[in-house]
Amino acid sequence: MRRILILALVLALGVQGIATAGPKEDVAAATQAWKAAYDSRDPQRALALYDPKAVFWGTLSPTLRDTPEAILDYFKGMPATPHNRVIFGEQRIRVYGKIAINTGYYSFSVLRGGKRIKVPARFSFTYHLQNGKWMIVDHHSSRMPKPRKKTPKG
Repeated sequence: MRRILILALVLALGVQGIATAGPKEDVAAATQAWKAAYDSRDPQRALALYDPKAVFWGTLSPTLRDTPEAILDYFKGMPATPHNRVIFGEQRIRVYGKIAINTGYYSFSVLRGGKRIKVPARFSFTYHLQNGKWMIVDHHSSRMPKPRKKTPKG
């Protein structure tokens, strides 16, 4: 009887270890993959996360990019800035079947003139689940607006 209880306990613990993450966790992992690609400074690695029909508004670009070539063009300068990184802040992930949206803010940590500068920005990633992988189909990033100055009450 004791062996049966131990076996049941081992099996129960083993089944918990096999459990897979849910869709929100998978989308969070896809976003972390984008961070890893950005931090790697490898344009091809970043591009591989985008669907061929993806649309992208880059943080510092006035150009709407809607082809793989145009998205790659945005990222082509990455190797020239090997110390740049991205730090994610608050995020809101919503999953609607095979579509998911992750909205939040991040800061780009860039090196300018030997000084580290943070560029706060906000983002929306829209993902589409394709063959078990969350691919970016829409990405919008823009600088965070500066807080409004409070006006004196008169």
